[in-house]
Amino acid sequence: MKNVLILGSTGSIGTQALEIIRNNKDKFKVVGLTCRSRFDDLIGQIREFEPEAVSVGSEDDARRVREEFPGLDVYFGEDGLVEIARMDCDIVLNALMGISGLAPTYEAISLGRDIALANKETLVAGGEIVTNLCREKGVKLLPVDSEHSAIFQCLEGNGGSACGRAYAEPENSGVNRDIRRILLTASGGPFRGRSYDEMKDVSVEQALNHPNWSMGSKITIDSATMMNKGLEVIEARWLFDIPADKIDVHVHPESIVHSMVEFMDGSVIAQMGLPDMKIPIGLALNYPDRLRLIPDFSGRDEDRETDGSLDFFTKGANLTFEKADRKTFKCLDIAYAAINEGGSAPIVMNGANEELVAMFLAGKIGFTDIPDTIERVMGSATFGRPKTVSDILAIDKESRRLARELV
Repeated sequence: MKNVLILGSTGSIGTQALEIIRNNKDKFKVVGLTCRSRFDDLIGQIREFEPEAVSVGSEDDARRVREEFPGLDVYFGEDGLVEIARMDCDIVLNALMGISGLAPTYEAISLGRDIALANKETLVAGGEIVTNLCREKGVKLLPVDSEHSAIFQCLEGNGGSACGRAYAEPENSGVNRDIRRILLTASGGPFRGRSYDEMKDVSVEQALNHPNWSMGSKITIDSATMMNKGLEVIEARWLFDIPADKIDVHVHPESIVHSMVEFMDGSVIAQMGLPDMKIPIGLALNYPDRLRLIPDFSGRDEDRETDGSLDFFTKGANLTFEKADRKTFKCLDIAYAAINEGGSAPIVMNGANEELVAMFLAGKIGFTDIPDTIERVMGSATFGRPKTVSDILAIDKESRRLARELV
């Protein structure tokens, strides 16, 4: 049985992970949970899963939890996330949003805990120091994003590394498994096909109307600007130890092919399935084994409509691919520029983006102000190369300030 700590248990990824655990109680035990603001949801999770420790957003919330659950270890705030990350467990699922996921992940890795990673910003901002620490500690870094999980599965299908070539490929193995390129798929978001000018006046409600996936507000806006795909390019660069110029984005509106890998001989392996985040979550939590998430195949065609399997005669009948429009969706180009520049550039980009997305959701700026202002922030920011998590967080903080100032 695996002891699981879930950072961000009340969000979309966290609640789906708990659904998997609920249906596989013989395989998993929840030892810790965290939430920032959905207090009542957390209380229900504590009652059901009986963790040993929790972390909440504020000191007042911590006091309320202690009153209701006297024997529970309770932490709060950003320091609380780091404290709970030190608890004894087999795997940490990081489903936090934003840069807040970096410090607790680094802490858990330093103690030798395996990581199921759904927090892009950990690798976008801290890719070099996080992956170096993973190598040092022999920690598995298992991707939960559907696209990175797909790449991970494609690499396994080639007999390659289990957790990205940076971590699991034996040195001097004598086996050539060279990747020619990664084909990272994108839905295109709600504004696929629109021009840049046509997006200037879109509303928050329109931007939150994703055609295929149900996600939190921040990641949904990132999908609409295609910054989400830019973040994934940077994440893939670190997860799979491959340069960004070998990562191509293909717009695939059906979201059936979750990503592909092309190998040196020209063969391409793809991972496919219906849009369902429980697949990558379950694989990461239960690695190296897969969980049974759908019933045994009955052999009857009519059952494919309801049993959760992919029916290639309906949903999988027509699969289309388009080149990403990097001139219209400038965030994607910005992300490529940031990873190619290296150093503090991805941190600056990520911090500015987080701040600007929050301002857009609050109705303070327009949709296209997001990429326009990120470009200005990156043009005016001058920081040295970060060496520690503290350095990264300081650059992030200053980048947010610059974004607010420029707006």
